[in-house]
Amino acid sequence: MSQNEQQNSKSALYTLITVFFFWGFIGASNGVFIPFCKAKFGLDQFQSQLIDFAFYGAYYIGALLLFIFSSLAKNDILNSWGFKKGIINGLLISTFGAAFMIFAVTQGSYLMILAALFVVALGFSLQQTSAQPFAASLGEPHTASNRLNLAGGINSLGTTIGPLVVSFALFGIIAGVNEEYIREFAQKANSLDKMEVLYVFVGGLFLLAAALFFFSKKLPAGKSDSTFEPAKKAMTTLIAITVIMVVIFGYIFSRYEDPEFITRFIQNKEKDYLGLGLTIISLLVIVFGLLFANSAAKRKPEGWGAMKYPQLVLGMLGIFTYVGVEVTIQSNLGELLKTSAFGSITGSALAPYVSMYWGSLMIGRWAGAISVFNPSNKLKKILLIVVPYIAFGVVLGVNSISGQNVTPLFAYAAVVAFQIAGFFLGKDRPARTLMIFGLMGMIAMTIGLMTNGTIATYAFMSGGLFCSIMWPAIFSLAIAGIGKYTSQGSSFLIMMILGGGIIPPLQGKISDIIGIHPSYFVPVLCFAYLAFYGWKVIGILKNQGIDHEVETGAAH
Repeated sequence: MSQNEQQNSKSALYTLITVFFFWGFIGASNGVFIPFCKAKFGLDQFQSQLIDFAFYGAYYIGALLLFIFSSLAKNDILNSWGFKKGIINGLLISTFGAAFMIFAVTQGSYLMILAALFVVALGFSLQQTSAQPFAASLGEPHTASNRLNLAGGINSLGTTIGPLVVSFALFGIIAGVNEEYIREFAQKANSLDKMEVLYVFVGGLFLLAAALFFFSKKLPAGKSDSTFEPAKKAMTTLIAITVIMVVIFGYIFSRYEDPEFITRFIQNKEKDYLGLGLTIISLLVIVFGLLFANSAAKRKPEGWGAMKYPQLVLGMLGIFTYVGVEVTIQSNLGELLKTSAFGSITGSALAPYVSMYWGSLMIGRWAGAISVFNPSNKLKKILLIVVPYIAFGVVLGVNSISGQNVTPLFAYAAVVAFQIAGFFLGKDRPARTLMIFGLMGMIAMTIGLMTNGTIATYAFMSGGLFCSIMWPAIFSLAIAGIGKYTSQGSSFLIMMILGGGIIPPLQGKISDIIGIHPSYFVPVLCFAYLAFYGWKVIGILKNQGIDHEVETGAAH
């Protein structure tokens, strides 16, 4: 690649990563909307969690529809548009979703708010399906995960400041926002007006970003000349999985409309073994459905498309597991810290811990992005030590400015050192780093299970440190060597964001039966699979004749 091409690619990358900020900003802000909507509309805990379900479910549905329409048209729709136009179209859909949200708020309807959030995330689904392989293609193949880490670092910046901005936009303050305050605020007649104003600005930002991409001359179209090969068997399998999931969750949701169920299992706190069983079945349907697809594709590849590549199918399970473990650690952290064994931390005192968890993702992604700037080996080693602590300081600073007490987080600096050691051991190789971070995540979750108090809290929060590099590592490894199936494989991977809507409810159901602290064995199992994938994919790529650990999109 010439020097001019490198400069253009960097300019294109810097333009591209703006959309990564939006995903983090809106996604993490759900943590503010959930308690607000719960108080405003008088919801139970399950109904309030439908916000996350609508958000993450939209990623799956959006990517699935794109794949189905491409298969029916016998044309890769995303490739015919180009990745650039795909991002623009996704931003326009999210803009429509923001306008829909304004209308939903004026109507005061929770169901319409869920529908509007679904549309916003539907646009995100198309943006992610386009942006991930686009970012991977803007440079040398073996450095794809570094570019995705840079984009992920911007995404994490959005997750760090998003909840603070939304909290200020809704409530006018950041510190001191506890359950009682939210409940009192939500009962005010005009409490939804702030949400309306917020989405006017959000919609405007989406539209501005779309214009930025449209008029950016340095941003290439992102098309390939590959011919499209239908994957009818893969489509049939995914539709079958979806139908089964709809039936299972449709039944689970319907139970909450039964007054007898509400009385027995919510008011009387009885253990819902049937609900747990159904949630486990839904998980097994996805896992064994995908493994069946890859097994069948090995025997007869025709009709399976990208699913004939084991690195992709196992990577789909990797994305499912990664998003699931990332969300479930945080989603259950507040409930865990409320227990006496963890200091009975409630209300606004929870904020620094949740913020540091999301900030831990930013710490790792900033470190993982260092290689994008091509520093010398000596400088790189220095930056691998310095940059994580700069990011750590940013997280502390943001919380301090917002009025939070960050003193309990100072000692967390020692935990960051373990992540830095992981980067040195990983040697900038995605599969190796993924395996090491998976093992470290397992150890951290196990320590958290075996201890209480500050040590256990730090151990569980460190899950963010070890999750930080997993998305770019898994994504770049999963699409390595799949050539003309890159955009199709990208759609499959984006579908697996669904893990954020399956694994957290599963841990929640388990915690209702065995307790919140013991339920954290679920993240242990998730990190175990991620470590396994990091180890397994090395052999898979070698068997396919791929010299580098990552040859993103390379044909063979």
